[in-house]
Order: sequence, then structure tokens, then C-alpha cells
Amino acid sequence: MKNFGITGVAGYIAPRHLQAIKETGNRLIAAMDPHDSVGILDRYFPHAAFFTEFERFDRHLERLRRTSSEEKIDYLTICSPNHLHDAHIRLALRLNANAICEKPLVLNPWNLDALHELEKDSEGKVYTILQLRVHPSLIELKNKLDLEKQKKHDVVLTYITSRGPWYKFSWKGDHHKSGGIATNIGIHFFDLLMWYFGTTQRVEVHYSSDDKMSGFIELEKANVRWFLSIDRNDLPDDVVKNGKTTFRSIRVDDKEVEFTEGFTDLHTKVYSETLEGRGFGIETARPSVELVQKIRNEKITLKPTVIHPFAEKILGIK
Repeated sequence: MKNFGITGVAGYIAPRHLQAIKETGNRLIAAMDPHDSVGILDRYFPHAAFFTEFERFDRHLERLRRTSSEEKIDYLTICSPNHLHDAHIRLALRLNANAICEKPLVLNPWNLDALHELEKDSEGKVYTILQLRVHPSLIELKNKLDLEKQKKHDVVLTYITSRGPWYKFSWKGDHHKSGGIATNIGIHFFDLLMWYFGTTQRVEVHYSSDDKMSGFIELEKANVRWFLSIDRNDLPDDVVKNGKTTFRSIRVDDKEVEFTEGFTDLHTKVYSETLEGRGFGIETARPSVELVQKIRNEKITLKPTVIHPFAEKILGIK
């Protein structure tokens, strides 16, 4: 049994991590979040210590490291806002603990370089959550693509996940804290596509606003048109009629990749792999971090030739 700490325990994604810690047979020693709406702890780890101040949480974990071999943490789970990931990973490494960090691992590639150096001097390792890589249907497609001869595929990625007005007032709506739409909701899909089709060769951004982005990426084995949005007005009519608020689609050579089901236990699968020494480390995360940072800073291509159909509609291109 391993001991865990967690930051950002009041956040949206934290329950999946709490469930993963419990389902893999481990225990939570301490949790931290500046917000105190953390009743979820009673469901999973009712005896975990809880802190609303990072400094007290830090001191508590340091004291356990120095005085209690039974309660010192082996892993720090990081569910805090994106801009805090780097600092919280550093805390884990300083405690000689492993870090399991939600996406994105960090906002900028140069932070990865610094963490890589710190990792060398620590007993801990840095891991991230790339749960699409453990989805059975997506693994099956990966195996199929790997058997093909070199070919340039045509890929259309569409991901619309509705968010209300609260989003722009939260840290997620602050580009300096979240990295914007491409980083906050797109990084998993970009990682998946590079896992399938290789490294990035060319990047274009065709449209960019606070609630949606679209562009084109040329990978080694694919040309990718992508569209990301948190605006419910972008949802297809049939999705709205069915009362759904999220639409995700990946089409490869005009064939839909089926992965609408099987999302419930992916975090647990990632934890199991990580605990067995097969986690996704810094270098695995690097390509997607580099890509979204480039997208974030790329100028708009004014006359795109290959464009996503949803972006065509927004830009009035026929």
C-alpha cells in the first residue's frame, strides 16, 4: 500500500483521482485546496488530513517525511490549476515522492527541462495522466495503424464541451493560468494524434477566441483539421436534440473512430500502469506540451487552404 497526498482536491477532476487511489488499494494521507467544499473526501478517505493553505500542507508533508516512515507520502497527486503544476511537481520531488499530475504537465516546454534536472536529484519520478492512451478502442486503432505502410491520413478532430459563463471567470478562462482552449481541453487529443501519426511538421491556427479555436496540423503520417470549443451553440443539432452537452469526434480517412464509451475507469488504469512502473513520464508528455505552446503563440493564417468545416461556417467560407 502506497501513501498519497493530493492538491486541488475540491476541483472537477479530483474525484476520478480519489477513486483511482482507492481502487488501486492505496490510501490518502493529506489533501489540500484553498476551497473547502471537499465533502467528497468522506466518500473515499474520511480520515485524510485537509489543508486550505499550501504552506501548512507543505510543512505537514515535510514533517511526515522526516519523522514517520509509515505516513510519509510516496506519491503526490496534482489536480490544481494548470499554472501551479510546476510548483507542485517540485514539491513532490523535494519530498522524494513521485508526482502524478493532471494534464498539462506544465504550460511551457522549458519547464520540462528544469523538472527533468530536478528529477535526476530526487528519488521521485514525474508522471502525467494521458488516459486516452489506455482506452481499449483507441489502443486497438493504434495497433492497426502501426501495421500499415507509410501513408498520409486525413484526420478531422472535433471536440465541443459546453461550459457556462462561470468558465471565463474561473482560472480556466485566464490564458496565463490555463493556457487557453487548446491546452485546457485539447491537449489529450493532440497527444493521441501524435501517438498515432508521429511528430509535428507544420502548424496553422485559423480561428482563435476565448471559447473556441481551430486550425491545421501536419504530422508525419496525417493532415489534421481540428476544432475545439466550449460554446454550446457549436453543438450539432442532433446532439442538442438528444440533450447532450458534449460532442467528440475523430474521423480518420472519413471513418469515425468509436470511443464514446469506456471513459469511466481510465484514471484507474493509468494509476495501475504508473504503480507498475509503466507511467507516462516527462518525455512522453513533451511533444503535446510543445505543440499546444506553439498553437498558443501562432499567428492566425489569413488564407488557409485546408480548414475544418466548423471553422468554415464561423469564418463565412463557402
